Amino acid sequence: MKNSPVRVLLIGAAGRMGKTVLDLAQSDGEIEIAAQCDLGNSIEPAMKNCDVAIDFSQADSIDEICGAASQHGKSLVIGTTGHSQQQRKTIEETAHSVPIVLASNFSVGVNVLFWLTKKAAEFLGSDFNPEIVETHHKMKKDAPSGTAKTLAEILKGVRSSEIPIQSIREGEVVGEHSVIFKGPGETLELTHHAADRGIFARGALRAAKWIVDKRPGVYSMQDVLGL
Repeated sequence: MKNSPVRVLLIGAAGRMGKTVLDLAQSDGEIEIAAQCDLGNSIEPAMKNCDVAIDFSQADSIDEICGAASQHGKSLVIGTTGHSQQQRKTIEETAHSVPIVLASNFSVGVNVLFWLTKKAAEFLGSDFNPEIVETHHKMKKDAPSGTAKTLAEILKGVRSSEIPIQSIREGEVVGEHSVIFKGPGETLELTHHAADRGIFARGALRAAKWIVDKRPGVYSMQDVLGL
């Protein structure tokens, strides 16, 4: 017998990413958008009748989202970026009771970029100095992007030093990230270009299917992909 679709509460449904998730979910037989919330809507009542909540809203909503998820024992997929240290702590504390996929970027290609960046830093060694350049549309509020911050954290884990990040906001650019390793007489660049927000929405829906019934904890998109 066919399994029932995963019931999703979509938080931030009226935003760019929310609309993209809604469009893709309509053609995904394994997903049912059970409820939608946006700015001004109460999250707790909608959380009752879902299996997992996908969050593409605003960082300031995380306390209410985590509180509702904990109360009802629901899984979370968090794609919102720009959380403060205290908000990150709230997410980590919530993960003691429910499973959470926390990702700065749900693209399969970007998560391979994360993996390659770590390997390149390890192989190239201290003769190569890394820097990050990221470009997004002019409406994006946080800078550097969450993806750039993740790349910097990966590099810092290998190099134990601060990594320079250049943030560019222009036009309608969906997202571009480059990690540049400058060495004596040569330069290595790893670059990902996002041409369609659908890559992020597909990844979030994949994460939503994966996280249901997992043990409590914070998971990454690399966990979802098995990298």
